[in-house]
Amino acid sequence: MKNFFTQNVGWKLLSLAAAVLLWISVASEPELATFISVPVQYKNLSPGVEINSDVVETVYLEVRGPSEALHLPEAPRRSAVILDMADVEPGQRTFTIDSGDVRLPRGVQLVRAIPAQIRMIFEPGATRSVPVEVQFADGLPADLQVLEAAVEPSALAITGPASRVARVASVHTDPLTLKPEVRTSRYRLEAFVNDARVRFQDSPQVTVKVTVGKK
Repeated sequence: MKNFFTQNVGWKLLSLAAAVLLWISVASEPELATFISVPVQYKNLSPGVEINSDVVETVYLEVRGPSEALHLPEAPRRSAVILDMADVEPGQRTFTIDSGDVRLPRGVQLVRAIPAQIRMIFEPGATRSVPVEVQFADGLPADLQVLEAAVEPSALAITGPASRVARVASVHTDPLTLKPEVRTSRYRLEAFVNDARVRFQDSPQVTVKVTVGKK
């Protein structure tokens, strides 16, 4: 035990002095406050529950800490508000942002969030099939017309909040510009659902078979 304290005494004293100087520099560093914009992240939302309201993507945080920590370029990138939705059920829910919901760099503390609360509306999810309608762009000569148009698949499955899914009567393809020829052609198109909260369950691509002939 005696050898432990007497061996390499110089190095040990130097290390102790360096540690003391580092502590003094940190302790003497002024504490500042500032505002940073951080992303809002969500976790543990049940697959059977859908968000049916505007989603807050960023909030401002008033934070306090050592000036060096606040001025690091990565400080905003390492910060976030993380809301746990594990126990969320259909209905209206308010989340109050406190220190337990915030990820911040070491030594930085939360003063307040702006906004301090986030209110969201949740409802059960639903899935159903709706027909695909083909949109045609103008451009065929006056003597030509579409004799037949077939879509494969003729219907696509959409999913989202139940009330919004119920309001979607059909989905539409991108406008199709036809070749001005008497012929049967196949086109690969994307379908579009006109509701930001509703999405396709699978690929939204369809094949359209069109026959153009004389009037």
